[in-house]
Amino acid sequence: MKKLFVLLLVAIVTLGLVACESPTTGTPSKSGGLITVGFAQCKADESDWRKANTNSVQQALSKENGFDLILADSNNDAAKQVSDVQGFIDQEVDYIIIAAVNVDGWDTVLKNAKDAGIPVILMDRTINASDELYECWLGSDFYGEGVKATEWMKKRFSGGTPANIVHLQGQLGASAQVGRTEALEDAITANGWTLLAQQTGDWSTDTAKEIMSSWIQQFGSDITCVYAENDNMADGAIQALEEAGMKAGGDDGVAIISFDANRAYLQMTLEGKINCNVECNPLHGPKVAEIIKNMESGGKPSKTETVEESAFFYDTITQEIIDARQY
Repeated sequence: MKKLFVLLLVAIVTLGLVACESPTTGTPSKSGGLITVGFAQCKADESDWRKANTNSVQQALSKENGFDLILADSNNDAAKQVSDVQGFIDQEVDYIIIAAVNVDGWDTVLKNAKDAGIPVILMDRTINASDELYECWLGSDFYGEGVKATEWMKKRFSGGTPANIVHLQGQLGASAQVGRTEALEDAITANGWTLLAQQTGDWSTDTAKEIMSSWIQQFGSDITCVYAENDNMADGAIQALEEAGMKAGGDDGVAIISFDANRAYLQMTLEGKINCNVECNPLHGPKVAEIIKNMESGGKPSKTETVEESAFFYDTITQEIIDARQY
């Protein structure tokens, strides 16, 4: 009987210990469950780059990895995005990620997040606000990307060919547009190049094609370079040039500058249609997850976290480089 009593006592103690264990042991979370993250994306399917960026975050911040991700797609509506972020604050999420539509208009809602004790991570796009209102910014050096492109242009137009440029901008006010535009404008001033026309194509292939067609009618063969601030707009410009009977890319066609370096457009670079394609790495998800889990453990990220990027050129890129790409 005594032996039976001891066995029963051991069983009761064991069950008590099991009951005290968290069912989510091993998952880093302030609440003992999933880490709830609100992701305010500017436009989830805006471009090939943005699709890859959205998918990267969704995969890295999955339930299997210990996260409960709430995606709010603003559809490039700045006011809606601010409202989405306030909604995350009201829901009392653990963290907020913002890929900002515009650089301005963030002070009030970010102060609300800070007052609520919710850390904010800026991703891809920068904003005009005190860095005390967010934990860190993760993304690309957009001005530096533009410099990579204009350095190639300096070589292309150093032999006497005039640099007569048409400029397809991204959505005005987006930090990617601001940085890439500033780099081009600085290079135009420094090198005495000619800017024939400049207009936003809103990152869209169809919009860029329409604008480029009108520029071809206006300037014709005077155009020697297209500076398109993403792959999709470069594609639209190339379509317009070819339909007008003009050569795009190569050694003697209209020079095509592009940004993002998605796989399909690197293939066009290999074909010679795009001369210079500057990488903008969209795979931010793993780094965001790393930053959040580090903060969960008491760590503090650097205020600026950048991703590594390269530039690819029509006369040096290989199929092996393209095949090795993740996006």
